[in-house]
Amino acid sequence: MPSNLAIRTQGLTKQYGQAFAVEQLDLEIEAGQFYGLLGPNGAGKSTTIHMLTTMTSATLGDAWIAGKKITDDPVAIRRTVGLVFQDSALDRTMSIDENLQFAAALYNLSPEQANARIDELLTVFGLQDQRNKKLVTLSGGQRRAIDIARGVLHKPKVLFLDEPTIGLDLPNRRSIWRFVEKLRRDEGMTIFLTTHYLEEAVACDHVDFIQNGRLEQGGTPADLIKQLAETILEIDTDKSENIVNQLASLFGDPIREDQHLSFKIIANDVDFSALQKTLGDQISSMQWRRPNLNDVYLWRFCAPDTMGSEK
Repeated sequence: MPSNLAIRTQGLTKQYGQAFAVEQLDLEIEAGQFYGLLGPNGAGKSTTIHMLTTMTSATLGDAWIAGKKITDDPVAIRRTVGLVFQDSALDRTMSIDENLQFAAALYNLSPEQANARIDELLTVFGLQDQRNKKLVTLSGGQRRAIDIARGVLHKPKVLFLDEPTIGLDLPNRRSIWRFVEKLRRDEGMTIFLTTHYLEEAVACDHVDFIQNGRLEQGGTPADLIKQLAETILEIDTDKSENIVNQLASLFGDPIREDQHLSFKIIANDVDFSALQKTLGDQISSMQWRRPNLNDVYLWRFCAPDTMGSEK
């Protein structure tokens, strides 16, 4: 395994009976990279993380973390990685300190090492004055910060974040990402992210997509957005068929969501104001804007030519 790779997989597969949760996954993630794996529910994201962190064994294939084959010494791999689960692994009846001291003991940190690292992380998260508070008294954002602190107590080389901000409001999500970026910058961690909040994945160095357990190659978020379209045209109308018949020959078939139509526009010379006048009272509203990573995702998994094509 090349020394610059933090994660590598070769044909990694997880099979349950005749069903494949993950099939023939090949990944190469460089050390220090911020990597995102995106896909719908049940696509295989969490299963991939569980295999890479030795929580479940692969049916076929191999994987390496920081140059070590995960099947050779699973215990050593668990010391190399940190994991923040979708659901909190913390005990709400215990204090911040009790939860983190317990996790530190699992990583064989000495009391001195544990106290120093806990002090350091609580300072980063602005929670040093609440060290002895029970988790049940904290906000959702504060509890999530402690989940992340727990995942990085032992200074892992690779940190896996499985939907780390699910259920949090926007200010708390932004706060969590500031903490993660500081840890990544200061400690050089490789970050492996799954998320449904695609605006968070814009900060990734590279994103790939997974559907039905199979990897679809991605790229940098900026390149994927640029490759998708020049403009996204969104129309609300109760005359969808009429609008599609008028515009499909110009822009291709749209994504349909009830009375909402979304077209991707490749050309950069469309006169949208004139188009709006032409459509007139057939439409309730119309807007045009630059594409984003949410659009890349939608056109991957909801595009007209992909609907009904899932295996």
